[in-house]
Formats: sequence, C-alpha cells, structure tokens
Amino acid sequence: MKASKLACAVFASGLAIGTFAATPSFEDFDQRARNGENLTVAFFGGSLTWGARASDPQKTSYRAIIGRKLVEAYPKAHFKFIDAAIGGTGSQLGVFRLQRDVLAYKPDLVFLDFTLNDDAYKTTPDTLAAYESLVRRIIAEGCPVIQMFLAARSFVTDGTTEKMKRYQANMVVAKAYNTGTGDAISLMQEKYKNGQLDLDKVWPPESFDTCHPYDPGYALYAEAGWDAYQKAVADKLICRVPEKMLNSDAYMHWARVRISSLTPLPQGWKTTFASRDACAFDFMMSRWLEDVTAAANFTALDREKTKPAPAALPLKLKFTGSSVLLFGESTPRSCKFRVTIDDKDKDFNACQLGQSGIGRMLQVVAEGLDPVKEHTMEITPLFDSPDKPQELRLESICIAGPETATISK
Repeated sequence: MKASKLACAVFASGLAIGTFAATPSFEDFDQRARNGENLTVAFFGGSLTWGARASDPQKTSYRAIIGRKLVEAYPKAHFKFIDAAIGGTGSQLGVFRLQRDVLAYKPDLVFLDFTLNDDAYKTTPDTLAAYESLVRRIIAEGCPVIQMFLAARSFVTDGTTEKMKRYQANMVVAKAYNTGTGDAISLMQEKYKNGQLDLDKVWPPESFDTCHPYDPGYALYAEAGWDAYQKAVADKLICRVPEKMLNSDAYMHWARVRISSLTPLPQGWKTTFASRDACAFDFMMSRWLEDVTAAANFTALDREKTKPAPAALPLKLKFTGSSVLLFGESTPRSCKFRVTIDDKDKDFNACQLGQSGIGRMLQVVAEGLDPVKEHTMEITPLFDSPDKPQELRLESICIAGPETATISK
C-alpha cells in the first residue's frame, strides 16, 4: 500500500484548481518585471522548443531569443529561464512532466508548445484532454500562459490553417482560457505568401529535415512569441480557468510513480542511474528521470564482456485510471516488451531511436479503460536474442483518469 499512497499524493498535486498563488495576469508580470523582481519563465514543449538544428540552441532557439528580449526589455528584473523541452514528446507525457519539470520552479510565465507533436492535422479525445489539462493546471497556479503554434515547412506551404484540426482546437482552448497565442504558423504563411520568406533558408534542402528549422526559422518563432507577449501585456490579458472543461477531464487526475518505489522488485529488475549519454541534450535522460529500473539479459563484467543474467520475471501491479503511459530510456540495446492489462496482451518496442543513440522512451500502452474498475497490469521484457545484450529501462508508470489514478503492488 506504500506505493498506492505515493500515487495518491502525486495526483492530488495536479488538482489544485482554484487556489491561486497569484493572478495569471500579463499586466502583473510586466509590472513586476519593471519593478525589478525575481521572475521565472518556463518553456515547455518538444524539440522545436528545445531548438533542434539551431546553430546553438542556447543562443538561437526561440526560447533563447525570447529570454534575451525579456532581459533587454526589463533591465532591472532578475530572470530565471527553465528549459523543459524533450524532443518527440507531446501533451500526454506532458501531463506527467508538468509538476516536476515546470510547476516545481513556481513559474511566473509559461510558453507552451505541443501543437505539432500532438499532430497539427488530427485530434484524439486523449490528446485534446491532455493538452487542455496542461493549460488548466498552469493557470490554476496563478501563472499566465502563451500557447505557441510552431510551424513545419509543410504548414507554411499549405497556406491555410483550416485543415489543421489540432491548431483549431488549441485556438479554441486559448479563447476559453484567455491565453496569449504565439502563432508562428500564420506569421510564416503570410510572409511566404508575400514573398518575404525563403523556405530554403529556413529549412535547407540538404538537411532532409522539413520539421526543425535553421536559425532564421527560430527567429520567426521568437517573433511570433514576442508579439504575443507584447499584445497580451497591452491588452491587459488575464488568463482564466473555465468552470467546465471543453474536453474530457480524463487527465485531471494523474499519478507518476517511479518503479523503484514498487518494492520488492521481481527477479531480474534492478534500479540504477539514468544515462548520462544522449544523442542530443534534450534527450539526456538524467535531466528528466530520477532513476531507472532496468531488466536485462546480461550482467556486465567489464566494459567489453558480459555474462547471461537470470531471467527477468514480469513486473506486476494493480491500478485505477483510464490511460497508461510508460516513461523511461531508449538505448541501442533496448528490447521489445509486452504489456498485459486485464489478460489482454500488446507488444511494444522500447528501442525508439534505433541505433542513433540514447534518449527518451515513452509509450502510451492503454487508453479508454474503465476509470473506476481496478485493473491488473504486467510488464514483461521480451529478450529475443540470447547472444545479444538487450535491456528494458523504465523510470515510471503514469496513470491518468477522470475520477482517480492510483497504483499499487
């Protein structure tokens, strides 16, 4: 029951609706900055928030540019900037990252991404609910939000946002919650239409990447974000929390429980450190994970040699909630694994980055479960090559539900 109590404590922190630490007002932020206060600004999103393919993400990403603009606009203020971006991740993982990676820093302003990674052209009930829950929880902490709409090359050449169901849905959220909107998609479409934007300079053809721009693209993202901030201040915008959600409340109760807390662990599972290596800085999992619980078919003798390890038994638990996500690490040695929920099996591959390196592993393993029923779950590593070192590295089991989210052994 220790783990169950832990889970309950975690999801309760995600329900602090209505107890405002401050007013989610852009005018208040502006005045506090002019007065020279200490202020924290968080950038929450995926690789476009991090600055993938920028010449120097710490200097030429959109978040870095906006950071400089804030420092220049408010020379008396003391800013702390939080980089809370992991490439290739969306709102569903964001639900379980928000407390640790953003709200724990008590931000005074948040720039929120995920429209692209959630799929700008399609929507699902779960991703819509997850995204709205992020906006709702941030504002409920008394923090104003600017929703960012960041463009891939195809978004610009489309010339319209009418087909972008996610864009449209997130704009509806912006109107309901009275947030700022950094619409780089419309900005870049307009510049392209007017002959003011050379797409080959933003997304050079030789890069074979039509998503992550070079520095000129990040400058335009920053232009959209900065314009949104200035307009929000001029309009004296105050964010609000509507009494009723626009989408399902399926992600308003949540639990992120570290597997290392679910002791005793079954045979073949061991808690260790998160990796200090990564194919990119936003993928360095020691930044995002407290630890890793791993199952492997080998034991390292030294840097070169291994020996077979005892067979890893399934990790078994019980939970209540409607969706399940696993969060951990992908390495070149990552194996496939099987998740059994209520006697129904489904296989997944933890090697999500191929042989390119070490980084995040996230897998939505179930959605739409009965949120009231207690479910059973087993996680079983599938080692299909006895002569090849393989492993499964997980940090946490993440459960969300409209009424409750708990985990127990």
